[in-house]
Amino acid sequence: MYICGCLSLNAMDIITKSVSYFYRRRQRVVESYGKYTVDFQREQLFRLLRSAEKTEWGQQYDYRSIRDCATFVQRVPLQSYDTLKSWIERMINGERNILWPSTTKWFAKSSGTTNDKSKFIPVTSEILDTCHYLGGFDTIGLYLRNHPDSRFFTKKSLILGGSHSPSPLNRHAHCGDLSAVLLQQIPAYVNLARIPAKRIILMDEWEAKISAIVEHTWNRNVGSLSGIPSWILVLIKAVLKKAGRETLTEVWPNLEVFFHGGISFEPYRMSYEMLIPSDKMRYMETYNASEGFFGIQDDPADPALLLMLDYGIFYEFIPVNESGQTDSPTVVPLEDVKTGENYAVVISTSGGLWRYMIGDTIRFTSLFPHKFVISGRTTHFINAFGEELVVDNAEKAIRIACRETGAEVNAYTAAALFQLDRAKGRHQWLIEFDRAPASIREFERILDRALQTLNSDYEAKRYRDMSLQAPEVTTAREGVFFEWLKMKGKLGGQHKVPRLSNNREIIDELLALNEKKQ
Repeated sequence: MYICGCLSLNAMDIITKSVSYFYRRRQRVVESYGKYTVDFQREQLFRLLRSAEKTEWGQQYDYRSIRDCATFVQRVPLQSYDTLKSWIERMINGERNILWPSTTKWFAKSSGTTNDKSKFIPVTSEILDTCHYLGGFDTIGLYLRNHPDSRFFTKKSLILGGSHSPSPLNRHAHCGDLSAVLLQQIPAYVNLARIPAKRIILMDEWEAKISAIVEHTWNRNVGSLSGIPSWILVLIKAVLKKAGRETLTEVWPNLEVFFHGGISFEPYRMSYEMLIPSDKMRYMETYNASEGFFGIQDDPADPALLLMLDYGIFYEFIPVNESGQTDSPTVVPLEDVKTGENYAVVISTSGGLWRYMIGDTIRFTSLFPHKFVISGRTTHFINAFGEELVVDNAEKAIRIACRETGAEVNAYTAAALFQLDRAKGRHQWLIEFDRAPASIREFERILDRALQTLNSDYEAKRYRDMSLQAPEVTTAREGVFFEWLKMKGKLGGQHKVPRLSNNREIIDELLALNEKKQ
């Protein structure tokens, strides 16, 4: 049997196995993380300090005289985008030696702060090569280590990028979604194995881009997918419609892996398993944000991500209940974190971010090597009644409710609904189902029970309805979340509706949109 008219299956196997040897050295480094955790991190910090000691920022905090981690932590204040914004604007305007020594020509555009529509995160050549691209290299290396039977390099990789194509900020700098920036700068040899063409993947108009991707990929030999679960699902459904098929295995029979990240995969797992009914299909999570590449799922049997220690990033952690404090919150070094506790992540990077609070929260599941799950955002939670509900609780509870009722969830958001006259309230959930449960009331009951099992604070507030009543689920009409994102100019990429919110602004907009007729 011959593929593409020239290579036998045995020859194809040899190709992937031969290339796999190229990854072995890096695999050995990654496998040593647990033994040399502190050494790896200390080396990252001092490389960063030495690189930046002559920058304006480095001179302000006298990086040259810093000889230990404690001095760095004491001397440099915690930073947010707002506190670094004026420095980053100078980098955008072409100044060098500001936060990082080199001139920075690329900036990753991401969702903004309370004061700005967008953030522009510096993507220096150093963080591009030794963090983002190295993360992609390690992802494939670990996948091949775990699946030696793979034929990864004999098939095409379909990467679904972001919704903002690269565009000039001024004559000195360009910006775009991180995925667009990475694809714009990606080495030419990588493009040989990737589809669709760069001109398609960098299209700015999302719906036109999906249509073009489908036209150029539905009849190709696709072996891997990379992207955000929600948007890849949109692409899959469009491919199936084009091909006139019910399952993706009928269209791409050699598909073997989906590299996913950006949002939790759990609410979408059942949909993927139905659309790709193959016991040979694998799913591998990565954690690659605009600010850096942080984690890779290195064990198929363990959903936790391995914290990547040598990507030019120095990590610190703040207990999540102190993350909103501006004055001296407790800062925990990596070697002192504990399992089972939620931490806000603080990073210093070769992208010129110093003690920067990225807004994500994680929970460690094991130490040495350090493995973690993403538990949410410091701004995406509900704590209206002292319940401290985080996204990780919500994702798991939704999955349990779906499993027990046979439902499939496409998208959801939740916020507190107050009853001020009774000094109590409940959580209101707006859920768009791909397959609705037979009984919404039963879904609510199971969701509530699961949340109480997963979160003791929620359970305490639910006791006898004393301060928190049972959740209320409203069914969203098909496409309402898509319409809201389109209205906000946030289709595609890593854009998504926040899962949880401590105020009602988002859910009220969605509820109003939900009541309108299409």
